[in-house]
Formats: sequence, structure tokens, C-alpha cells
Amino acid sequence: MEIFLKYRHPVGIITKNATILRDLDILKELQANNLVGVNVSVTSLSEKTRRILEPRTASISKRLKTIETLSKHQIPVNAMLAPIIPGINSHELLNLAKATSAHGAVSFGFTVVRLNGAIGQIFKDWIEKALPSKAEKVLHLIQQCHGGSINNSEFGVRNRGQGQVAQQIHDMARLAKHKYFKGKQFPSLNKELHAIYKDGQTRLF
Repeated sequence: MEIFLKYRHPVGIITKNATILRDLDILKELQANNLVGVNVSVTSLSEKTRRILEPRTASISKRLKTIETLSKHQIPVNAMLAPIIPGINSHELLNLAKATSAHGAVSFGFTVVRLNGAIGQIFKDWIEKALPSKAEKVLHLIQQCHGGSINNSEFGVRNRGQGQVAQQIHDMARLAKHKYFKGKQFPSLNKELHAIYKDGQTRLF
């Protein structure tokens, strides 16, 4: 980030941990010229679910506090509510949007889970051990989102999903944006201060 600051290069950051606040001083300097945006991943409001899905990551309260702290310093935050997994955290979408907006996020994004390549078998093994009573139902719901498969590689569709289950998730997201993010917008970062954007010369190197 010090290099980005030195060369006035815009930067987007995505994280699921609170340690980003250790560099708050640099983030504030970047934001002084509208050079930074932060994406904070929040996949559940349930600590039980968080510990199952994302062990060894920051607690939900710490993530929401991170959003709040960044926002208080005018550093724009987009909440990444992803992946949305039907049968595990899909029912939380509205509450996730409400909580992240209340803590200062100016936008949110989401993806419908897809299990590409070897990830499919890894996920299947994991859910059968971690959530045995839900495993069959969740895998079936994921298949409903991808035309009977657990993955779809088609660009523009793969992260959105298809079918009734995926449509319900998208409907909830539209409602969430209307209820909790109306009038809010993640700003475009400043591309006018770095040479590569002004004259095409890669002076950074």
C-alpha cells in the first residue's frame, strides 16, 4: 500500500479479517485522494456458521467493527456477502445487508456458490463431515442453481446461478438494496494521479 500511495495508484482491497486496520494511517492517506476502496467479506451473522465456513478468520463482530471504523474515516466499503450458499446462509441475505449498511457499508455484492473443478469434491467431503444432516439438501439446492450440476463455467452466468432457487436469492438481493442501500453508491476511484492512466507510461517500473 505504501507503493500505491507513493505512485498515487488507485487500489481495491478485499479482506475477511480485521488486521487491515493496522494500516489505517496509510488507508487514510490514500483516501485523501480517493485512491482506495475496501471490500469486507461477511458471509453470516451467526458465529456458529462463521466458524464452520471460515475457521481462523475474524469474528462477525470484528468484521462489522472494521466496516464501521473504515467508514468513519470516509474510506468506502463494499460488503462482500459471498458466497451465498442455499441452505446454509442464503436465508441471511437481508439481515446481512441490513447489518453491513448500518455499520457504514455503501454497497454490497454477492455471488451464488459454484463448486468448480476439484473444489466440488472437497466441498462434498467437507459438508458431509461438518453438516451431515444438511449435506444432501444443500448439494441438491446448489445443483438447482446450476442446471443440475454443482458448477457452471459459463461467463456471466457462473456466479449468478439459474433457476428458481437462484432467482429467489437475486430477488432478496434486489429487495435488500432497495431497503438498506437506497441512495448509497460505491465511488469510482481516482485514476487521474497515476502516470499509467494519464499518458500510458508505466513509470511505476
